[in-house]
Amino acid sequence: MNENLVVPAQGPSPPPKIVAAIPCYNEERCIGSVVIKTKKYVNSVVVIDDGSSDSTVEVASGAGALVRGHIQNRGYGVAIRSALAAGRELDADILVILDGDGQHDPAQIPGLLKPILDGEADMVVGSRFLDGRTKSPLYRRFGQRVLNTATAVGSGQSLSDSQSGFRAYSAKALEALSLSESGMAVSSELQFAAGRSGLRVTEVPISVSYEGELKRSPIAHGVSVLTRVTVLFSLRQPLVLFGLPGFAMVIAGLIFGARVLTIYSNTRELALGNALGTILLTLAGLLAIFAALMLQAMKELMRGGAAEMVKEVKEAIARKSPGKRKQ
Repeated sequence: MNENLVVPAQGPSPPPKIVAAIPCYNEERCIGSVVIKTKKYVNSVVVIDDGSSDSTVEVASGAGALVRGHIQNRGYGVAIRSALAAGRELDADILVILDGDGQHDPAQIPGLLKPILDGEADMVVGSRFLDGRTKSPLYRRFGQRVLNTATAVGSGQSLSDSQSGFRAYSAKALEALSLSESGMAVSSELQFAAGRSGLRVTEVPISVSYEGELKRSPIAHGVSVLTRVTVLFSLRQPLVLFGLPGFAMVIAGLIFGARVLTIYSNTRELALGNALGTILLTLAGLLAIFAALMLQAMKELMRGGAAEMVKEVKEAIARKSPGKRKQ
């Protein structure tokens, strides 16, 4: 080895770039203070304006936020997708997403960052229910438990607060997450997507303020999310959701059929009720099994096509910018 070779000293690694994204719709009353408080804990703040008709954009800009806007209101899920895209665009090492209505306390951002900074998680969910610090109304707790259970069963991942809007994502998560929901069910879809991508997910306790007027009916919101979670589950596990019940119905139909034959053998009379049950159960079961097989086939085709598309995109990016930092 050349003893005269001078090896440059390795300086400390640069601090991570932390970006906060705030999806909002008609939040002129609160967005300014939320932006100002959030700026204390991050490098930059991006407000995702979902087609507001008030002065949200002007107030957010005046408070020092970058603004990415939708021409018209497109839904919370689309706003979340825009927030994730903004994180990738700004080359964030960590992206924090919080609501613009003042329910989330920006002072709790460091708590969300810690598991990612410590290398323990790729996605951190702020949970209102981990330590009981948030006193939400009883109907909210009941509805949240229903949605938590449905999302956990469907996604294979259990969280105490599947609908939380206060989250942090590593650069790895930003690249891996692919979403399609346009409404409030995007929070559940994130749980499905994290499981599908093999991301490490953890929760930290947060507090939430429920002051202010509700923007949507909790019942309508819960039913809407539960419906979409069922759809997500059917796409993820069609054989479980349709195949197993279909098989059970076919078995029940055969049992009824055997009973029809037994009664006819003993009495020479046709048991119409049992015969009708045999026909209905068998047909319903066969239809459910057929639907399960079709959905499973579509799932496999979509997975193969998506994997090929991702591969082509990555190869194209690598060809165009070979020196770009890899996440």
